[in-house]
Amino acid sequence: MTTATLDHLVVTAAKLDSGVELVETTLGQPMDGGGDHAAMGTHNRLLSMGPEDYLEVIAVNPAATAPGHPRFFDLDNRTGAPALTNWVMRVDVLADALEVAPPGIGEGLALSRGPYAWRMAVPADGKLPFDGLFPSLIQWDSPNPAPAIPDGGARLIRLTLTHPDAEGLSQALAPFLDDDRVVVTEGPVGMEALIRSGGKDVVLS
Repeated sequence: MTTATLDHLVVTAAKLDSGVELVETTLGQPMDGGGDHAAMGTHNRLLSMGPEDYLEVIAVNPAATAPGHPRFFDLDNRTGAPALTNWVMRVDVLADALEVAPPGIGEGLALSRGPYAWRMAVPADGKLPFDGLFPSLIQWDSPNPAPAIPDGGARLIRLTLTHPDAEGLSQALAPFLDDDRVVVTEGPVGMEALIRSGGKDVVLS
């Protein structure tokens, strides 16, 4: 098994403010930090889910220069209400992980934001395998942002991935992940996270 860890969850939005409102209303906690990704023409905000996990809201930055290539998480085609659409797995060596990842995962790109630097698998068309339910793979060349985000006590209890080819998705994940918080079920494409926040269990989808 390639060493991998759930790194963070991703809420995509047509506009950053609408994604932030969804998360803050659902979890009852303010988002913090974030910034711009110049190479992708995007911007984000973050929320802690513990010392290693976090939640990201990301959207196209209307003030940024278009990158000239598809943005990650299929953000170029993002319309409608904000939603939890993607997740990211942290790997020790991205090049090794790409060798066993499913077709369409993309090639590693060097990216940065402020003090953070990472390499991330970005598909050529921006669309991740299994209708976006296979995670993007990331190798951090700096610490990830989680320890620097104020911890309001939110914790991921379960991430449920629903796909018509649940068996295929499970097999694709098997070389990477051993995390009983991640559950794969058969059905229409969808993703939801059960998160404990403020003493309550809430669903973000």
